[in-house]
Amino acid sequence: MTAWNILVVDDDPVFAEALALALRRRGHAVAIAHDGDAALAADGDFDAAVLDLRLAADSGLRLIAPLRAARPELRILLLTGYASIATAVEAIKLGAVHYLAKPAGIEDILAALGREEGDAAVPPAIKPMSVDRLEWEHIQKVLAENDGNLSATARALKMHRRTLQRKLAKRPVRE
Repeated sequence: MTAWNILVVDDDPVFAEALALALRRRGHAVAIAHDGDAALAADGDFDAAVLDLRLAADSGLRLIAPLRAARPELRILLLTGYASIATAVEAIKLGAVHYLAKPAGIEDILAALGREEGDAAVPPAIKPMSVDRLEWEHIQKVLAENDGNLSATARALKMHRRTLQRKLAKRPVRE
């Protein structure tokens, strides 16, 4: 693999620096942005971008289209600790080349950025999702349908807004 110029966008400075260090050790040039505005203003001829889904009060999904418009060949990976089917689908529709759940190793990140095609050999899940995971996925789907608007999502789910905020503040259930 050739050396890439990579933009890392994550609001966690410790994680962003650790990822940048790991990428630099593998010969890549790295720039870091900690929010959406800084990412969009980043100066550089980037080959790839690694975006966090949750950027404080912002969403990494919002950055995909403008980054792709500015750099059509940019390879975008959405990396998140809050993985859901709804956000994965939206990321790919918006132009990301891949979507990974944290924690992801540096080799997985580089492999995802370098992949040109999907993998039809990925095995389906062995067991169905838990009720808690189904609830998380449904909330994410309705949230995406309402363009991230919490009030509209709470109304659609017939749920108090604060209850929805508490559920979203928790880490998603793995299974």
